[in-house]
Amino acid sequence: MKETILNIYVEIENKDVVGFKAISYEVEGSDADKINFLKRQAKSDYMRAVRFEAPVNEKGEFISYRKFSRLESKGYHYKLYEEIFDYFETPDNPLICVTPVLDGKILAD
Repeated sequence: MKETILNIYVEIENKDVVGFKAISYEVEGSDADKINFLKRQAKSDYMRAVRFEAPVNEKGEFISYRKFSRLESKGYHYKLYEEIFDYFETPDNPLICVTPVLDGKILAD
């Protein structure tokens, strides 16, 4: 059965999360196959991915990657990526591959 899966990029500049980019695919196969597919596409997908705004704090400032990472590890990543999921009309709990982009450099194998 085909499933919507996403490559999501977290853009980090000066230790702050300044934006997201994402691209979706409709693919079949096991979860392992889908993750391997997304990892293979990670570097080539970045330039054609759709841009999204980064979250900001109550002062309108970007949040640090450290804080972002903590929120993500506590299970809040679905709230952080909600705009992306809505845009691509994904089902609940979509399979995603998240790749950091540090000062313009894609950190993918």
